[in-house]
Amino acid sequence: MDRLVVATDAERIVAALRPWDVETVLTSSDHESGTDRVAEVARRPDFAHYDVIVNLQGDEPFMPPEAVAGSIARVMGGDAIGTAAAPLDPDLRDDPMRVKVVCDADGRALYFSRAAIPFVRDSVDLARARWWQHLGVYAYQREALLAITSLPPAPLELLERLEQLRALDAGFTIGVALLDRPAPAGIDTPDDLAAAESRWRDQVEAPR
Repeated sequence: MDRLVVATDAERIVAALRPWDVETVLTSSDHESGTDRVAEVARRPDFAHYDVIVNLQGDEPFMPPEAVAGSIARVMGGDAIGTAAAPLDPDLRDDPMRVKVVCDADGRALYFSRAAIPFVRDSVDLARARWWQHLGVYAYQREALLAITSLPPAPLELLERLEQLRALDAGFTIGVALLDRPAPAGIDTPDDLAAAESRWRDQVEAPR
């Protein structure tokens, strides 16, 4: 990556990062999604020459590097948007906080849902079914990012509360890099936060 920026609407986050010499951009607090926030930064003149924009979300602190690289590779290969997914434990397929994705034969997303997709009608087929958990990383062609964020929310986006459905509804291709191992959960609940803090302490305090 050529440039790493934390985009936030919170002064306290800017202050917390100042000792670490991390570039920050203070954005509007009116955005409906992280994608809208990233697009505000991308529209600034000093970011106008970047062709690929990557959105790493703050509630996914343990994003596997291969998910980021795979997302970028999908865009470099011609998709308007790149993202990633990891194998999901079948016992977790009904958890609405774990977004599922189904793809076509070329690895492009057909649909994202909080429901268990694919739905397996006959129990005899459960043994060969696979579920993929969508990971919160997006790489965008610059033009696609600006176009998507200029559109109104799509009906399915509002129903599922999934911003990526706006892009699918508008006909943009979303290439999905499929990982070969499960990925750490994001932070959506207080329990998730406690687990993430424990993992962080283990990593930081582990003997070297």
